[in-house]
Amino acid sequence: MIILGINAYHADSSAAIFVDGKMIAAAEEERFTRVKHWAGFPAKAIQFCLDTAGVTLEQVQHIAIGRDPNAKTKEKLMFLAQKPIASIGFVKDRFFNQKKVTSLEDEFAQHFNVAAASIKSKIHQVEHHRSHLASAFFASPFEEAALLSIDGSGDFSTAMIGIGRGNQMEVLDSIDFPHSLGIFYTAFTQLLGFPHYGDEYKVMGLAPYGQSTYYKEVKSLIEFTNDGLFKLDLSYFRDAHKGFVTYADDNIPTVPSLFGEKMEALFGKQRTKEEPLTQHHKNIAASVQRVTEDCIFHILQFLHQKTGLKQVCIAGGVAQNSVANGKITRNTPFTQVYIPSAGHDAGISMGAALYVQHQKQQLERQPVIYSAYTGSRFTNEEIAAYLTVKGIAFKQYSEAELYDKVADRIINAGVIGWFNGPAEFGPRALGARSILADPRRADAKDLLNAKIKRRESFRPFAPSILKEYVDEYFEVNDVVPFMEKVFPIRAAKQASIPAVTHVDGTGRLQSVDATVSPRYYKLIDTFREKTGVPILLNTSFNENEPIVNTPEEALNCFLRTQMDMLVLENIIIER
Repeated sequence: MIILGINAYHADSSAAIFVDGKMIAAAEEERFTRVKHWAGFPAKAIQFCLDTAGVTLEQVQHIAIGRDPNAKTKEKLMFLAQKPIASIGFVKDRFFNQKKVTSLEDEFAQHFNVAAASIKSKIHQVEHHRSHLASAFFASPFEEAALLSIDGSGDFSTAMIGIGRGNQMEVLDSIDFPHSLGIFYTAFTQLLGFPHYGDEYKVMGLAPYGQSTYYKEVKSLIEFTNDGLFKLDLSYFRDAHKGFVTYADDNIPTVPSLFGEKMEALFGKQRTKEEPLTQHHKNIAASVQRVTEDCIFHILQFLHQKTGLKQVCIAGGVAQNSVANGKITRNTPFTQVYIPSAGHDAGISMGAALYVQHQKQQLERQPVIYSAYTGSRFTNEEIAAYLTVKGIAFKQYSEAELYDKVADRIINAGVIGWFNGPAEFGPRALGARSILADPRRADAKDLLNAKIKRRESFRPFAPSILKEYVDEYFEVNDVVPFMEKVFPIRAAKQASIPAVTHVDGTGRLQSVDATVSPRYYKLIDTFREKTGVPILLNTSFNENEPIVNTPEEALNCFLRTQMDMLVLENIIIER
């Protein structure tokens, strides 16, 4: 059986393909269009998935899209009836977006030269949050688990809880728009002067520099209800009837200012781009992060009581809050947490396909997905041919030579572009498209920001650690394959890895498994043999753009920055 899943006409559009139960390929469209959070029809990602699987669109039996315009029709109508005139713009925008979803076969016909009628019967529309839940549960190692999906909004829901057993899921409850923890966090993100779609991670990085002195005031904007859910005090936010995320002809998601005058009256005017970050701003960030964590714990406490389970699977945009994720097992009864590599909306394609595969077609579960390496890959021969045409001097090394050469350059204050194997699916660089540096260097952050990243100084860099050494360096020992959790670094180890220790003594770790990431593991292990430290500083291979996808993009990034070495599989280019 061949199932194609897509996330289309929604931020972070993507495609994933499953053949006989196994995920063969998955990729975000932004990796091909080179436009962050691109939200159109993922034609290039679909073609990539088909090519990687070695199949044609005609051979695909099921096409799953993670959108269902018919979901919660009654709730939508009741919402619009509250303010019919104010909702005109909202309705118009949603109508055109919905029309695209319901005429999906026409897009396939246009891009793939197939008859629309041959596609229509294959299409399954899967509700947004059910797709999120499926992306987490059906990929997890758990036969039975509690489920949580939580984000800004999708198909008029903003959160959904459930339970998964075997190859089936049951939805227990959901929260309707506009009561949204994602909207809550984004509104404060904008108030703090980070206006772009997807900037929420900046607030998470800023929070440890502050104290939660505004906790009471921030908490007053959200009520934790007795049913384990929550409600916003909507008087502090933009009138939801005026709309939320919009998508123009360029397919770039735009979010209007979600905070209202009442929020500015309580917390101060929105910070401008030119205005410095003060302790006031840092304290707001700390307070918002703490309230968000408490809200997540509140939901999970209830979900545990409802299900009696110790395992939980989480997805959705808010599931990208790695600081909150790392605290779940210490603040709720759950002892095991699985979050997929693409917990955000790109994972909708994978989740919609998994929903059809198991919930609808009732196929047996496949082994747990611990690898995110489902994207584009290139051979040494392809890379050498490209570099030769470009007139770029390079040298190809054997496996044994390669790791020694790269590790030595890292030790010698080098900043390395590491391009290895298939690209990752999701927002994190996990040793396939990474920039690497020495975690022992106190000046590593300054080196990276000066040479490449040019990003805010408060944002931390992450440690990739050999999984056998997690307990030695971190206070919580867990399998963290997708860099999805932040844990405290042991006090005795913090001084030895200052470049990846955040101001509050934590690190967003990636536990590297030799069976999942053999070449990346070998590089870190070579560095360990030379230094005694089983960790590399890892950040995404990009510069104000989507993570690089091809050798050409990697080379261009190398040439326009001050990177010291570029490693393309076994090929090295040095300055």
